[in-house]
Amino acid sequence: MVEIDLEYEGDLDCRLRHGPSGAEIVTDAPVDNQGKGEAFSPTDLLAASLGACVMTTMAIFARRKEVDLKGGRAHVTKEMIVEPQRRVARLTVVVDLPASVPAHLRPALENAAHTCPVERSLRPEVEVDLTIRYTV
Repeated sequence: MVEIDLEYEGDLDCRLRHGPSGAEIVTDAPVDNQGKGEAFSPTDLLAASLGACVMTTMAIFARRKEVDLKGGRAHVTKEMIVEPQRRVARLTVVVDLPASVPAHLRPALENAAHTCPVERSLRPEVEVDLTIRYTV
């Protein structure tokens, strides 16, 4: 179990504190929802969590196979809907991994990406599109 504390600082800003490490993140509401957009919004963090989770899950698998994914990148696009209620509708993740990843490990690595706990927590309400390329 991990505990996260947060404090509302006013003007639609919150400060989040990660219990185990003490690391802090500030959030702001997005411009299209009365905020200033000066920091990650809560739904931006959701999108970022998916990208980080996919990359970390693949890196755990790769480490077990003695393959280094250092330099790999991910780009996440978040799409919102407002009706019937405002929410994240779709997250598109494009992952670029080192071209040096052995071809015989790629299918298993791609399967590992779909075992990410964040992705599993979002489905089926949020559509998740995941593309993995070996171009870095």
